[in-house]
Amino acid sequence: MEMLWLNLGAVFGFAVTARYFSKSVTDTLPFPQKVKPNAVLALLALAMMVTVSGLRSGIGDTYVYREDYDNTIWTLQAALEGDEPGFGVLQWLLQSISYDGQILIFTCALITLTIITAVTYHYSRLFELSLYVFITSGMFLVSMNGMRQYLAAAIVFAGASFLFNGKFVPYAALVLLASTFHQSALIMLPVYFIVRRKAWTKQTILFLFAGVIIAFGYEQFSSVIFGALEDTRYGGYSEFDEGGANIIRVAVAAAPLIVAYMGRHKLEKIFPQADVVVNLSLMGVLFMLLSTQLWIFARMAIYFDLFSLILVSWIVKVFAKKDQPFIYFAIVGCYLIYFVFEYSVTLNIQYNSQYIPLFRGGE
Repeated sequence: MEMLWLNLGAVFGFAVTARYFSKSVTDTLPFPQKVKPNAVLALLALAMMVTVSGLRSGIGDTYVYREDYDNTIWTLQAALEGDEPGFGVLQWLLQSISYDGQILIFTCALITLTIITAVTYHYSRLFELSLYVFITSGMFLVSMNGMRQYLAAAIVFAGASFLFNGKFVPYAALVLLASTFHQSALIMLPVYFIVRRKAWTKQTILFLFAGVIIAFGYEQFSSVIFGALEDTRYGGYSEFDEGGANIIRVAVAAAPLIVAYMGRHKLEKIFPQADVVVNLSLMGVLFMLLSTQLWIFARMAIYFDLFSLILVSWIVKVFAKKDQPFIYFAIVGCYLIYFVFEYSVTLNIQYNSQYIPLFRGGE
């Protein structure tokens, strides 16, 4: 756990300093940002996260990926014939460099975290707050547990500009690419047509109402949900009986959305693409609500949660200037409490690495 605290402090420190040493930008950016964080310091924040994630020895299913890589000799033909050939081709390419499975862990961390940092750097109003929430909300931890799906989600996230600007063809191309790493990414194709609408309309209320009804009537709706998946490799999830996600996770996911609703009129003025991000965040909350019945739905929320990192960086600005410092530190404090609860109390995460001397140990 000490390494995770060190990571949080270092990343937040570098990111805050990056914004402190920022520079003014022109109005050519998609959003009316007034500053651009220092790129070198932003890269240091990224380097810290990549080091911690990429050099880990355990956490979640890390060991499974490493052992599969160590025990499988990949050929191009085998990679292309797999259900998700993108991930197979990646492993085939990496084995031309090394047969040590750590190279797969590090490469996935490098690609995933670089994309997430780059997109938030470009679109977030408060860059450091986006990275802070990424870590303290548990997303960083999930990226080390659901490594392959998070890689797919990051690839979709890389198409944020296409989604915001209504460029379906390149956006669809990225989604299809992401699906070669994890088929669940295909859900983001129809999402394009759902989220590119005005936020906080009757449709929003309908989505919320439907989500609540499905969550409380899960037993009746589950057969329909899994019936759509029965012919895929994920159809077996219907047989899982491992309970649901903690309701606190739903509250954490919903908090930025609630604040965004309270300041929706000002948010529209300062953040022209707020509607898309709000709708994406809403879908993430709905999946988290479903996850209280079966945890696997929390994995689907991954694709939407990344966009909430952009939203949380803008909601501070919907308040009066004199209130913004209080709101900023309230967000920092609340997410810090959740970080302690999730990482230490609930999960008791123990970080170890065979490559960082102070953190060597059993997995």
